Amino acid sequence: MANENNLWGIHAGKTGDASSLFTKQDCVAVGWVDMGDLSQISPDREAFKQKVSQVYPTIKPGAIPNYAGQLFRFIHEMQIGDLIAYPDKFERKIYLGEVTGAYVYDPNKSSDYPNMRSVKWLGSFPRTQFSQGALYEVGSAMSFFQVKNFADEFRAVLDGKPVTVSPVEQDETVALVSGEIEDTTRDFILKRLSQEFKGLPLEGFVVHLFEAMGYHARQTMRNEPSVDVIAHKDHLGIEPPIIKIQVKSSEGTASDKDVSALCGKLGNGEAGVFITLGGFSSHARDQEKNRPNLRLIDGDELVDLILQHYDRFDAKHKGVLPLRRVYVPEALD
Repeated sequence: MANENNLWGIHAGKTGDASSLFTKQDCVAVGWVDMGDLSQISPDREAFKQKVSQVYPTIKPGAIPNYAGQLFRFIHEMQIGDLIAYPDKFERKIYLGEVTGAYVYDPNKSSDYPNMRSVKWLGSFPRTQFSQGALYEVGSAMSFFQVKNFADEFRAVLDGKPVTVSPVEQDETVALVSGEIEDTTRDFILKRLSQEFKGLPLEGFVVHLFEAMGYHARQTMRNEPSVDVIAHKDHLGIEPPIIKIQVKSSEGTASDKDVSALCGKLGNGEAGVFITLGGFSSHARDQEKNRPNLRLIDGDELVDLILQHYDRFDAKHKGVLPLRRVYVPEALD
């Protein structure tokens, strides 16, 4: 029976470059080469934080406890007899083993991963043998972490017990994985827009977005209040409908007064579009309901348009919003 000690998860670097070290030399290891021999640091978390901040002075303050915590746990909290799970991205298998040795610092064995613990591998298992939730947990973004939610599932596999893996259409984790990736992407886009296109630059971005949507667009003169961009289908911009666009880079709530200012600029055959990174008040939305030639686009809807037309963005704008197409599982009905 698999022991009830802690179960840890570890990755072999972003490109799996430590995979051969793990599986061929029966060990697990972490990098952070510039930290040197970790056994020389006082065995408490604060000492590890101080060392990390000294060695990596340019990292963000929020990352310091993350890095320090991983190293501290690898050396002082992981015990001989604990279990370890290593997802091998090349073989598409999960290696499960038992920790057999204390921490050693051996840069001669591996200059890139000198901080090591010896392991007895108990088996390797195809990923299809595990639930999507278990795979998601060992796919943690951290290099070293504790497996808690699905630890019993990994122990059951080691014991040769059957593991009930839900059909994909019944696995709630499929929706969770897809949802978290989508939410992260949307948050990233809005943050980049608010940081890189504050004020007037967002107007230029909207021009490019409408061009990607198949319109001709241009920024207006700065002395024309409430209208920042003009868009139209014809080359000269003289055939209706003419779209007048107001752009707000604020992440606050646009009021009905803001929207009314745009509507006051609309003539016959003209439509109004109000774009903001934030949201709209309920009274502003009421105006949209009552005006067929008015569209209010909040931050979420702006992201929808960006994702829909991103393939037609030029290199400059893709560079500011670097996105890569990936396929994620979608929950089946």
